[in-house]
Amino acid sequence: MLKFIVARLAQLPLVLLALTILIVALLQLLSPQERAVAYITNDAQARNLDTVIKQRGLDQPFLTQYAVWLSGAVRGDLGVSKASGKPVMTTIQERLPATIELTLFAAVPIIGFGVWLGTLSALRRDSVIDQFVRAFAVIGFSLPTFVLGIVMLVVFYGALGWLPGSGNLEIINVLTVTAPDFHRYTGLVTLDALLNGKIDVFLDALRHLVLPAVTLVIVASASLIKVMRTQMLESLQSDYVRTARAKGLGDRAVHLKHARRNALLPVVTLSGFTVINLLSGSIITESIFGYPGIGQWAADAASRLDVPGVIGFALLSAVVVLVVGTATDILYSLVDPRVRYD
Repeated sequence: MLKFIVARLAQLPLVLLALTILIVALLQLLSPQERAVAYITNDAQARNLDTVIKQRGLDQPFLTQYAVWLSGAVRGDLGVSKASGKPVMTTIQERLPATIELTLFAAVPIIGFGVWLGTLSALRRDSVIDQFVRAFAVIGFSLPTFVLGIVMLVVFYGALGWLPGSGNLEIINVLTVTAPDFHRYTGLVTLDALLNGKIDVFLDALRHLVLPAVTLVIVASASLIKVMRTQMLESLQSDYVRTARAKGLGDRAVHLKHARRNALLPVVTLSGFTVINLLSGSIITESIFGYPGIGQWAADAASRLDVPGVIGFALLSAVVVLVVGTATDILYSLVDPRVRYD
């Protein structure tokens, strides 16, 4: 297992290297002047594009350009994002904690509800509960995220006024968390608020998380429910389950220890993809609710033709895919001891 983990982590630099070569190659479709704009940080540079072009080697052969770009990327210099008005790395550092926070509050219910409702539906096949769960899964699977998000806003923010409609904090609490005496231990507003003893900020952050998190849970858990139910039904009809029943094991042991455990492997894979999508930024959800995460920034960067921003988002997504993919493979062996990576 250790060799497998080391091998997978060793792939990360190689994949990033290949991705950066592709990115710089695609940038050749732009003129040197268009590429130079990505590195402008002040008015003086804007008036002297030729100087920026020479400094960045944008008029040099491809390999030279790549070497200059890579040396800057290694130092964290990915250019300036037009969407945020800040360096790309600074933007990622500021916005990634918000996306991680939304992921934590959405991923746990998504996976938990998916496994629980899928199992319950299979065990109560053709019952009223099964019909309800299947209907919920069909609606969640068929309903576009942007439609559900807008409906949630109209009902709970516009009509009822129960929950906030955008952002992750009220203005007064934004001033609180940006004050010098507020310590940002983790970057996660809810956790930092608790560590600073600011219960009002914690509750405000939770209220802002409800609508985007619930939207993600309804849409993303539908696929998990369908897969879990299907796999659970197949497991219940398998030979090893019949053998376990013949040995006199109770329903709880048969269902949880034998049937559900073997049904979880496909669900682990799907859960990994779900977490990847969340950590890469739930672009539609974050944009609808004005949530200040990676997804909202990526959507804004794409609409503005913000080349450095799009490149930074692509690199971040590649890292997330490799890390979460490795973690998913490791979970296989924990769920099913028969799976080994030797």
